[in-house]
Amino acid sequence: MNWKLFALLWSAGLPGIVALVWVIVPALPSAQPLPAPPWVIMVVSALQSALLLAIAVFAGCRLAPRIGLQAPLLSAWLAGAPLRHILRAQLPAAGAGGLLGIAILWAYTWFMPAAPEESAPLPLIVRVLYGGINEELLLRWGLMSVLAWLLWRVCQRGEGALSPAMAWTAIIASAVVFGIGHLPAASALLGGLNVPLMLYIIAANAAFGLVAGYLFWKRGLEAAILAHGFAHVGFFMISGR
Repeated sequence: MNWKLFALLWSAGLPGIVALVWVIVPALPSAQPLPAPPWVIMVVSALQSALLLAIAVFAGCRLAPRIGLQAPLLSAWLAGAPLRHILRAQLPAAGAGGLLGIAILWAYTWFMPAAPEESAPLPLIVRVLYGGINEELLLRWGLMSVLAWLLWRVCQRGEGALSPAMAWTAIIASAVVFGIGHLPAASALLGGLNVPLMLYIIAANAAFGLVAGYLFWKRGLEAAILAHGFAHVGFFMISGR
């Protein structure tokens, strides 16, 4: 296993954890007493998130290369290899994925069903750091790699390259989990969720999960991360949200 890649990816996710905890914990509802002082909740939440991130990054570093899933840019950089040809393959794909992400975000906000209450969106820095980096490390590099490896071992008996059918099954499954994973934060920000809103949030986020999963499969982890970040930054520049 590439321990240098593990350390680099895990370290890359730490700023996102700090940013998210710093924003979310102070925003917890004040109507109910907290079980501990806010700083304790922040520290415990950060440690839990860092541990979960470490598990996901470890799983990806261990399993992804066995089935052809890669982080080619960072792996080449760690090895001192040329990066130009990798960037030429990743940047156009990431740009296209980012544009699709902007379209999905625009449709998400335009057609969203009525929420119990309005709430300000997360700060852009949180969306870029945690959304763009951590979510890709957790859902694509971690979960999707594990699912794809399991499908490869069970359905292909661990032989040959990962088939498109197995890859797409892992992409779709991880995308649905990606959508479901947005429900707790959405509930906290919107003051609760009704069934139409829950289904809408899952579907909208899963749609981008398909884009990111495809990019990870075909162009590498960095392309998915860049597309995710581009989508948030581009949507903010267009909408101001």
